[in-house]
Amino acid sequence: MRRLLPLFLSAAGLLAQPAGGDVQRAEFERGERALAEGRYAEAEASYQRLAALNPALAEAHARLGLVYFQEKKFAKAVPALRRSLKLKPGLANSDVLLAMSLSELGQYEEALAGLEKGFKRSSDPVLKRMSGLELARAYTGLRRDRDAVEVALELERLYPKDPEVLYHAGKLFGNFAYLTMQRLGDVAPGSVWRHQAAGEAHQSQGDYDFAILEYREALKLDPSRPGIHYRIGRSLLLRGTQTNARAEDAEEAAKEFELELQIDPDNANAAYELGEIARKAGQLEKARQMFEGAVGRVPGFEEAQIGLGRSLAALGKPDLAVPHLQQAVALNPNNEASYYHLAQAYGALGKAAERDEALARFQRLRQKKSGTPDPVRGPDPVTPQDAGEADVR
Repeated sequence: MRRLLPLFLSAAGLLAQPAGGDVQRAEFERGERALAEGRYAEAEASYQRLAALNPALAEAHARLGLVYFQEKKFAKAVPALRRSLKLKPGLANSDVLLAMSLSELGQYEEALAGLEKGFKRSSDPVLKRMSGLELARAYTGLRRDRDAVEVALELERLYPKDPEVLYHAGKLFGNFAYLTMQRLGDVAPGSVWRHQAAGEAHQSQGDYDFAILEYREALKLDPSRPGIHYRIGRSLLLRGTQTNARAEDAEEAAKEFELELQIDPDNANAAYELGEIARKAGQLEKARQMFEGAVGRVPGFEEAQIGLGRSLAALGKPDLAVPHLQQAVALNPNNEASYYHLAQAYGALGKAAERDEALARFQRLRQKKSGTPDPVRGPDPVTPQDAGEADVR
């Protein structure tokens, strides 16, 4: 909230020095110094004395309202700011500060006009930002969720690196998604969309058995629905990492990916997963075919480029592997797996200088990555490639 102070303190025209004598001027100056330095109790006392000396001085009440706001005494800020606006309706920014105080007290309906003015019309980024955060809060409190989302999107656009904005926007988007899914359940509880949404929710939370059940319910309603067999396959693979039953789950998952390709031959993710399952099982020729299919469908598929390069190198064709691994590096220069397997392929070709350069990049990325979490992947992530298997010699 201290970020508001420069806005009010720098606007000298908003608070003309009182003309009621040396006592009032001295009180005003003491209050200004205390407010600027964050000594709010002293500022409060000074402005209270000033308001008592000159009850008709709108600026004294406005300053007192600002101090109360800084102290989070919103119930006291509201009457002080109302008094200032009654005495001088055009007192700049006091109406927005009043609206933010009302919002903090949960009086959202009354706060809306001032908050909308502060967010939509203010040219000051600090006031605009705070008004926007309060406006999103007010819309949410009034169950105007779509309006709140629109404000959050605009805040993200205006302040893309502001952690507080990102935090509140994330919470709001999550809440909106939850409410939307609730409405879906109310409107169409037995629909394929409801079962798919429930499956995705369970999958995101690691409840893979429940996810698979919901996905199978969706297939009962629409056996040819694209994407469902793929999600079942992914849930099986992820469940296998939890239970260590990788071979059994991988075999069942492969059947689901095959079924997905029967429904949607262009599903590059399903082809990729079949290639990865085959590669790990030592079925290198099948892996090569599947990865080639995935890359053919989506040339910018980084993980498939790596998988294809690894498979070709393992088949004794490092010269064919290098271009795919180079393409993976071009797509994402920050993936250590690409450099590791590129180094292995260069080594197999006897290119020591290129191998050493790729290994150096791999080591730098690994050290940089150490202790940091993996990035969150997209809505339909695939099994990531790793640099832990020295299968290329």
